[in-house]
Parts: sequence; structure tokens; C-alpha cells
Amino acid sequence: MSLDCSTGETPPLAAIIDALDDPDCRAIIALLETPQTAREVADKTDLPLSTTYRKLDRLRDAALIAETTEHHRGRHDSTHYVATFDRIDIELDDDREFSVDLGRAATQSLELRERLRNSED
Repeated sequence: MSLDCSTGETPPLAAIIDALDDPDCRAIIALLETPQTAREVADKTDLPLSTTYRKLDRLRDAALIAETTEHHRGRHDSTHYVATFDRIDIELDDDREFSVDLGRAATQSLELRERLRNSED
């Protein structure tokens, strides 16, 4: 089995605020301390699976979660989702423009991989 996980750059502030303004998205973030499949998220939030996928896409586009893909030899790959931040900083810079920084631990990619491994046990 191999793992792929990628996170992009910080998206515009509006995308982050819009995602955090959605109560379903906030409930999903709260679940994603450990990697979960879309089905697990849907079951735990009592959301329809189609709605869950839309919310997960919104959170991923806002860089608040990441997809991790497990590659299994001879079986279908499985996708898990996990929160990618531990803080959000919003500042007004010298040009009076808002900037946003999603706080991510320096060792986050290693921790993310470890969390995924542990969730399989």
C-alpha cells in the first residue's frame, strides 16, 4: 500500500470564510482530526453522501482539508480526508489588505501519514 497526500497554497480569504460560515463544514472539520472516508463523514454527520462530497470539495478548495489516497494492490484505492490546519491567522497588512495564513505544523505531512496508518488499525 502506498499513500499520496498533497495540500496546495493558501486560497483566498473569501473561500476560507465561506467554508467556515457553513455549519456542516464546521462539523466535518471537527471530525477530521483523524482520516475518514466520505461515507464515515456522512454517517457521523447524518448528511446525505452527495451533500457530504460537496462539503468536502468546498473544504478541500479552501485548503482546510486534504485528500489522502491509499493504493491497494489488486483492490480499489480508498480516499480519506483529514484537516490540514491547526490555526487560521487573518491580518491586515501594511497596504490595508487582508492576508490569511493557515497554520500547519512543520511535520504535518509526516503526522498526516501516521494518522492515516493508525486509522487502519
